[in-house]
Amino acid sequence: MFRSLTVAALLWVGSMAVADDREPIVVTDEARELHNSCLLIDGHNDLPWEIRTKGSSDFSKLDIGRSQPRLQTDLPRAREGGLKCQFWSVWVPAELDGTGKALATTLEQIELVKLMIDRYPEDLEQAKTADDIERIAAAGRIASLIGVEGGHCIEESLSTLRRLYELGARYMTLTHGNTLSWADSGTDKAEHGGLTEFGKEVVREMNRLGMMVDISHVSVDVMHQALDISTAPVIFSHSSSRAVADHPRNVPDDVLVRLKEKDGVVMVNFFSGFVVPAAADNYAATFQIRRDLEAEGADQDTIDRRQNQYRATHLMPKGTIHDLLDHIDHIAKVAGIEHVGIGSDYDGVSVLPEGLEDVASYPRITQGLLDRGYSPDEIRGVLGGNLLRVMRKVEAAKE
Repeated sequence: MFRSLTVAALLWVGSMAVADDREPIVVTDEARELHNSCLLIDGHNDLPWEIRTKGSSDFSKLDIGRSQPRLQTDLPRAREGGLKCQFWSVWVPAELDGTGKALATTLEQIELVKLMIDRYPEDLEQAKTADDIERIAAAGRIASLIGVEGGHCIEESLSTLRRLYELGARYMTLTHGNTLSWADSGTDKAEHGGLTEFGKEVVREMNRLGMMVDISHVSVDVMHQALDISTAPVIFSHSSSRAVADHPRNVPDDVLVRLKEKDGVVMVNFFSGFVVPAAADNYAATFQIRRDLEAEGADQDTIDRRQNQYRATHLMPKGTIHDLLDHIDHIAKVAGIEHVGIGSDYDGVSVLPEGLEDVASYPRITQGLLDRGYSPDEIRGVLGGNLLRVMRKVEAAKE
């Protein structure tokens, strides 16, 4: 998820597509049949926070059982897209770090996910294990798991980490956009050279619990140290390739090589600002404006005004689904196709490539991969099999 833009600032973005002479992807009967036979797992969706902010955490006000054009996710479109399993993010703002409110807000978000599952029992069922995912998907429901986005929510407590696991969290992203007291973020000033000793203990405790270590959002030093320390495969729940789009949220090639050795997986993010090279430059520039002004002590109104001034003359290009496929190609080349997954970041981002507008779009990825020569078995892996393999290994490594 990225949350640096205000609602007003989002009104202008996404209107401009980057030039791309590649043909739009049209899903064939062959591709749809293959797609529907796959166990499609999406590693990251921020719908819970959208329900909180747009629907007052009330599904009678924002009923996802019906079409919701204000959202990128609802159950009818999820069914259309062939979604079989979703990790729902229980993200809370990184700015809550140190306020004493991060954990309480995270617990509210976990309860919201459970309320959603209870509200739509014909469509959703909570999963906690890889076996649960397969069983629930076979029964025709969407297996629903909890992903914690940002270690600020544990408030420097391993017992809190254990509590979140008991409540169903099956991965935790070590940081979000801000550097913590124990881990450096990839989009903030590094203060620790990676992980502190407590940060290393967090990784070890996640291994002991059987909780996937998610290194999206973290600094490159943290990526390497987590790979050094973890006794189980690690994941990037929603990141893409830095060699294709040079943004600190993406994964550099030297980490991809090591991820292969660790048998982990990169679940590619759909946000144009991380996927489209020109959009990555654009987003990095707006992000730097925020960081510079924060360092000067500017207030939020000043930050918003300066960012909006930049965006008014530097529109973010949307790109197309081909840009996403380029990331899959590159990760497959460096790490292997068995280390690629899907982590859309739907309802956590404002600008999406053409062809990936919402959760009904997944079949176009299957078609695009077929068009690029990937085999059905390789596609099954990308859509979910690779993540399922990693999850089983994490479960097997728990103490």
